[in-house]
Amino acid sequence: MNKKLFFTGWLLFVFCMVSGQEYFPVNDGVKSINTNYTLFKNATLHPSPGKTISSGSLLIKDGKIVSAGKSVNAPKNAVVIDLEGKHIYPSFVETYSSFGVKIPERSFGGRSPQYEATRAGYYWNDHVRAETNALNEFEYDNKAAKALVEAGFGTVSTHMADGLARGNGILVALNSDGNTAERLLDTRSAQFFSFEKSNLSQQSYPSSIMGSTALIRQMFEDADWYEAGNIDTRDLSLEALNANMDLPQIFYGDGLYDDLRIASLSQETGVPFIIVGGGDEYKRIDEIKATGAQYIIPVNFQDAYDVEDPYQASFVSLSQMLEWNQEPTNPAKLQEAGLTFAITTNDLKSPDMLFPMLRKAFKYGLEEETALAALTTIPAQLLGKSEELGTLNQNAWANFLITSGPIFDKETILYENWVQGAQNIIKDASVIDIDGSYTLTTGGKSYDLTISKSTEKPSVTAKDGETKLGSKIAYTDGWLNITFTGDADKKEYTRIIAQASNTTPWNGKAILPDGSESTFSISKKASTEEEEEKEEDKEEITPEVMPLTYPNVAYGYDEQPQAETILFKNATVWTNEEDGILEETDVLVKNGKIDKIGKDLSAGGAKVIDATGKHLTSGIVDEHSHIAAFSINESGQNSSAEVRMRDAVNPDDLDIYRDLAGGVTTIQLLHGSANPIGGQSAVMKLKWGSSIDEMVLENTKFIKFALGENVKQSNWGSYSRFPQTRMGVQQMFTDYFQRAKEYEAKKNSGEPYRTDYEMETLMDVLNEERHITSHSYVQSEINMLMKVADSFDFNVNTFTHILEGYKVADKMAEHGVAGSTFSDWWAYKYEVNDAIPYNAAIMWSQGVLTGINSDDAEMSRRLNQEAAKTMKYGGVPEEEAWKFVTLNPAKMLHIDDRTGSIKVGKDADLVLWSTYPMSVSAVAEKTLVEGAVYFDIEKDKELKEKVEAKKNKLTTMMLSAKNKGLKTQPAKKEEKQRLDCDTLETLY
Repeated sequence: MNKKLFFTGWLLFVFCMVSGQEYFPVNDGVKSINTNYTLFKNATLHPSPGKTISSGSLLIKDGKIVSAGKSVNAPKNAVVIDLEGKHIYPSFVETYSSFGVKIPERSFGGRSPQYEATRAGYYWNDHVRAETNALNEFEYDNKAAKALVEAGFGTVSTHMADGLARGNGILVALNSDGNTAERLLDTRSAQFFSFEKSNLSQQSYPSSIMGSTALIRQMFEDADWYEAGNIDTRDLSLEALNANMDLPQIFYGDGLYDDLRIASLSQETGVPFIIVGGGDEYKRIDEIKATGAQYIIPVNFQDAYDVEDPYQASFVSLSQMLEWNQEPTNPAKLQEAGLTFAITTNDLKSPDMLFPMLRKAFKYGLEEETALAALTTIPAQLLGKSEELGTLNQNAWANFLITSGPIFDKETILYENWVQGAQNIIKDASVIDIDGSYTLTTGGKSYDLTISKSTEKPSVTAKDGETKLGSKIAYTDGWLNITFTGDADKKEYTRIIAQASNTTPWNGKAILPDGSESTFSISKKASTEEEEEKEEDKEEITPEVMPLTYPNVAYGYDEQPQAETILFKNATVWTNEEDGILEETDVLVKNGKIDKIGKDLSAGGAKVIDATGKHLTSGIVDEHSHIAAFSINESGQNSSAEVRMRDAVNPDDLDIYRDLAGGVTTIQLLHGSANPIGGQSAVMKLKWGSSIDEMVLENTKFIKFALGENVKQSNWGSYSRFPQTRMGVQQMFTDYFQRAKEYEAKKNSGEPYRTDYEMETLMDVLNEERHITSHSYVQSEINMLMKVADSFDFNVNTFTHILEGYKVADKMAEHGVAGSTFSDWWAYKYEVNDAIPYNAAIMWSQGVLTGINSDDAEMSRRLNQEAAKTMKYGGVPEEEAWKFVTLNPAKMLHIDDRTGSIKVGKDADLVLWSTYPMSVSAVAEKTLVEGAVYFDIEKDKELKEKVEAKKNKLTTMMLSAKNKGLKTQPAKKEEKQRLDCDTLETLY
């Protein structure tokens, strides 16, 4: 090789290396590189929340902060900007956004086959899309960026908001001068999750909130199994999920109970989710605090409802009114609880609503320092970028705000937002704000002028007395040019030109309507007290905050009921034990238990209740209920054994209170009948106002199975899911139980095995550690399921509905299965044609453990009367009939050691009835759960009055808000959906 050529090439290589290793040609002339420093001096610096430096300086270079402090020397080549009287804050950081990433739209409809994943090489469920990289879909949105910059943001963490596992997001600087490579601060900012399905797939599972929860739970289990190298085939979704576990894990929720659901998942999976809350955490702040999670919180406080029309106002529920009234307290409640939270603009219609919302939150107790941290240091911390963002510290990105004063003051102007050292002018600081009311005197006349939005898009209103004049304004470079007309027909006009200053009067020459020149003087009017008060009323209105109740809905209690020491005197006591019905008997309740039963009992300090002429019974137990749930069916697969009704409990459902008013103290919240193998039940004590954990009984393991028309989809118009026939249902049970046996054998072999929550549940059934309640109607299917159970050596626990139970009662007794039925429902669908009202009596007469259930929110609060019908239809003795809704369902649920009868040592789940309990005249006067009074008929009257008083008070507040000129929203009716066995959800 020619040595000269080699040496020349080597010099060129070195030169390229020294000069920045550019690998692309520059053909646009002489390239100029700015290496200057910029020094901002004499400003009030706010390097971080709670820290202030007066007369400070900030030095930046190459998009980074070089130093900030009291005395910063300016390098020789520095550009110096004097910010005397102004403030500098770090720019805000948005932690949760889909900025620049378009969310795919759904382009299909209807149901789909239960599996039908569309992607090979990825997770079996299409709604898990952990391999998504937001960078691949990102396109910088100048319009959205401008809105965020003007709201004070310098950085955004954005992602593809689609699916359950949404992949990794990116961290973007809102630098419109840069290119994508320069703006990207991190190509992997966080990993994102939600309970929402992907718009990119029609795969039907999951179709419910409990299905989504179960799928995410299984997904993390599978990810661990995959990470351990136990799967031969490559799974790009799980691979990406595991690769992103070193990132912050952000989980989007849609309200308080999503928050708690996510926190529960976090505990189960060991993943420390950062929870994107719904803004209603204040309702159960103690439970939120107990999660120990970090939160990203919206501040989208709703407007008052327009309740001027009494008819429209009647649509608005107390719950809706309370949310309007109490929502603004949420940030302060989180602050008071000591929780770490960032603030997001995600739910706001536009980012410019942020400051008004924050100022509203300040009135309700949020501290400005907390808010500043929630917009700067906390988001940076959550994203693992504390060294780079959210402060004015050395080496952080030069993302900062220049303001006229303290950042959250209403009068403060945000002048500039610098991002990566690039200036974004929001309002020209050199433009004098001349908003206000003025008197113009010229040509011997006086006019009234009102100038507004002078620093943005100035407008002017001119009046001659009460006559409004046509007017125009121009305000540029400090010069004010106003033209206003007189009589339009005469085309009269007056024009003035003045140089504005901070003080008036402004003087100059005017051109009058006749073309002559004259002098003018403009003087600013002093605001009257009336105007100031009017403006203050409009902007500073802070309604009285209504106190929280337990739960925070109508009929909620001011304090949570506590177990009391109560002595019932002289009651007719239905023991459901060998003692039978005891006349004029006392019952002592202490520490949540039945302490004593007898005559002439006494107890010091006990609350004594005269029960003379009244009847005391154990609480009613509803074996088949669908109240208190957000969702009933996971219909996306023919087996959903992995889902848990506990994940869908709604503890604020008013039907809990209504059930208590009907004497019900315990329910089994059952999955619906959309599939042969449904979900796991939640057996609950109806502790109105308590937490889900306090309501759901531990160690009561049940699962819902179903037979008949629903599971073979006779009524759905669907032909895409197995099974489609009753014989297919039998085959499905056999297949799944065989799989469960094989799974158990693998688990017990000592070899590595993949934890499968569906198979774990069915394995429990085989081992009789979890009990089946099966939806059933016709005798052939009842026989079929018993035979399947016999073949796998376990017993079915309960057939529910079972309206043809009278045909196979002898076989049921032999198998040992209970029957929980309706008293007198029949002929409401084809497979119920043979139902008779004597069904319960016949099953009982054959030795079947028999109960009456509701399966209906209305019937549930009248089960005492349903029990009475069995006396009419079949002559069941009264004590046995009463057991149909108390002790017998307690036995079915395997909790008869705790409830279902009045026996010393059992839970004090009791009902005091006004008269004979199975009479249509009987009223539950008091309902106790574990010794606490959760329903009292006298207190109920007070609560009714309180509900009306609260609504009236809140209505007055809303009317006042509207009268003061505040924005309102239309009244809208809050529709309550009553759920039953065949209620289907579509989750998107």
